[in-house]
Amino acid sequence: MAFTLPIDDVMPQVIDALRDQDRVVLQAPPGAGKTTRVPLAMLDAGLTTGRILMLEPRRLAARAAAERMAATLGEEPGQTVGFRVRGASAVSKSTRIEVVTEGILTRMLQDDPDLPGVGAVIFDEFHERSLNADLGLALCLEVAEALRDDLLIVAMSATLDAAPVAALMQAPVVTSEGRSFPVTPHWLDRPVGKQRFEQAVADLVLHALDTAPGSALVFLPGEGEIRRVESALAGRLPADCTLAPLFGAMDFKAQRAAIAPAKTGRKVVLATSIAETSLTIEGVQIVVDGGRARRAQF
Repeated sequence: MAFTLPIDDVMPQVIDALRDQDRVVLQAPPGAGKTTRVPLAMLDAGLTTGRILMLEPRRLAARAAAERMAATLGEEPGQTVGFRVRGASAVSKSTRIEVVTEGILTRMLQDDPDLPGVGAVIFDEFHERSLNADLGLALCLEVAEALRDDLLIVAMSATLDAAPVAALMQAPVVTSEGRSFPVTPHWLDRPVGKQRFEQAVADLVLHALDTAPGSALVFLPGEGEIRRVESALAGRLPADCTLAPLFGAMDFKAQRAAIAPAKTGRKVVLATSIAETSLTIEGVQIVVDGGRARRAQF
């Protein structure tokens, strides 16, 4: 039996929309498979002879997506599927799908506005709405109108209100309903008292590990909180559990180790919002949310 994901059911609609109108907005919930399935399906359909660029909001997600797609093809990154992020790249003359961070596209458009050699641009996780992503979409629409009527444009998101973006792009909306799994929320019996935030989170993680199977993903505001929770958990975890911090400033080798499946036993991943989108950490059955986030406000 072939392995399929929910996104596969709507891919014929996506391909037809791109053939008819050169652009489409795709709504699909987390885990539907859009990040790793859509570029490969577009390549298989022969929609363009140029490269397919896919934009990711974070370097870790870009590299992880490229590695996953390359593994699907039985290859290494840099062959059919490659990536380019700040400080690292794996591309070659044979690369047809290139996963890049948003700033890379902006520089490409500045250097050569008609994007020679590029046949399609995919904006993944567009709901995160960064300046680079918004500017990149605006410039790509302008390029398609003035210079490249053959340029394919796809905007993909899990939570996006698709109507305004579809109206801007003058594109149809394709929706994948996804596949839901039961989630049981558990709340504390009473608010945490004067206990320090990091200590309270550590105690909650230990309680969750004692009451449920599987690995745990713990969301924390930043590197400082992660390190303090890591210290609070040191020497207290069950024997089958290992700790893995995950935040943007880490080197990629450590990030990769954090999202890799646990070789033995269970894993406790202490992560910032970097793990919210475009990443799948196998084996996670417990999610602990500290309830705090660090946000820039004006």
